[in-house]
Amino acid sequence: MNENSVGADERLPSRISAINSLPAPQKREVYLRLVPPPMLEHFGLSPYLVDSEGRSLFTLRAPEGSPTAELAVYHRYGFPDPVMYAHIADSLSGHLHVLLYIINDPDSPRYDVDRTPEGKPTRFGILRRNVEAEVAAMEAGLAPGQVRRGLRMLGAAVATFENFVAAMGQLMYFAEPLFYHNAVLFERYGFAYQKGRALMERIQRGFEPGGDLRARLDGSTPFRKPEAAEHIRLRSWAIHDGIMGVPFSGVTMYKRVNQRSSIRTVPPTLKW
Repeated sequence: MNENSVGADERLPSRISAINSLPAPQKREVYLRLVPPPMLEHFGLSPYLVDSEGRSLFTLRAPEGSPTAELAVYHRYGFPDPVMYAHIADSLSGHLHVLLYIINDPDSPRYDVDRTPEGKPTRFGILRRNVEAEVAAMEAGLAPGQVRRGLRMLGAAVATFENFVAAMGQLMYFAEPLFYHNAVLFERYGFAYQKGRALMERIQRGFEPGGDLRARLDGSTPFRKPEAAEHIRLRSWAIHDGIMGVPFSGVTMYKRVNQRSSIRTVPPTLKW
């Protein structure tokens, strides 16, 4: 093994910027370690993520010295959506920061919430919205930001990610929940709040009987039905629809490797 190679059990560089300075083959080898093994098994994929014709099923954008990396895994060459997408970065404090993480079921229907009918990007409805696609997605059981159903592999993804973090010699990592339901889901996997817990608790109070957000579930839009108060996913749609008067933002969560927080900002009886 040459001095720039990184084996499966070896310590990784402690920063994304350092990983990105590795030679391209070693850099690819390192980031392949973020792919959950159950995902490879589910789709019958090679650990090297090349198909039977030698075509890569893995894309990586990690410029030399850059503090960020974007990677995508495809179950089939030429498929429009990845089964996994991750955007990670070094934080100013030197910790690993998850900016975006998506797992898609490619066999499920697609809803174009990520682009307008004219083809303009919506940034998952944050920049602009495709309301017709969002209504269809919501009625199909999807949450805000989802273009397809998930694969139910978040537990395996968290475990794989923590192995990666530990190999970097780090004891904790951070994540930015893009939507309300993401934050609740992260809670269930043991994340705590660096900031934003007060907002989450305020949202819970708002949807309780007599709360101001519950009162705004007046059916004025498809996303504001009264039953949304009792469902995490439908609450998230109502918040995405602007029921709070401001966007959902300013929430940062963290998790310690191999440790779980017990913080819960919603009651356990709340439906998904």
